[in-house]
Amino acid sequence: MLKGLIGKKIGMTQIFDESGVAYPVTLIEAGPCYVTQIRRPESEGYSAVQLGFGEVHPKRLSGGELGHLKVTNAPPLRYIREFRTKTPDVVLGDIVKADIFKIGEHVDVIGESKGKGFAGAVKRYHFAGGPKTHGQSDRHRAPGSNGSGTTPGRVYKGSRRPGHMGDEQVTAQNLKVVLVDVERNLIGVYGAVPGAKGGIVIINEARKQ
Repeated sequence: MLKGLIGKKIGMTQIFDESGVAYPVTLIEAGPCYVTQIRRPESEGYSAVQLGFGEVHPKRLSGGELGHLKVTNAPPLRYIREFRTKTPDVVLGDIVKADIFKIGEHVDVIGESKGKGFAGAVKRYHFAGGPKTHGQSDRHRAPGSNGSGTTPGRVYKGSRRPGHMGDEQVTAQNLKVVLVDVERNLIGVYGAVPGAKGGIVIINEARKQ
């Protein structure tokens, strides 16, 4: 059964339970998504459903993309993603909406984290930094020694050093669905999800329930 959607992060808000306790919630515009292709083991070697999301002007797509979507009579769609499923319960041209998820279910949300540019080791990896006193005038936020002595006498590749931070794929796992509004294509999940407002996210059924 297909349990996946492409969506757009709207932002965060809060909801209250019966006793008046506030809970932080992220709102996601989930769908409508169009079934643009179905992968089958006999033809592609695996089973999956390809969904499209985000209507755009046809001039924003290439001829190949428009031809691919024309087969299913789907409108011009900007984002195309695949969702693995052993039993595709949809057909070409179907529209998948937010109601495939129910309140109380748990989901994984995949997004691109905010880009922070070049960052030092203290900000990027939470290093403690150097001593604040005893003559240390400019070592407060320095990473310090990172290699060994004679052997190997160098710093290994992949070590935690200053560099480009953020702008990478991040998965927020096991978030509880607390709101489903099919009419407005909204899903609310408890907690934060990666990325900035307006960022594209992928919603999947949680793998670690």
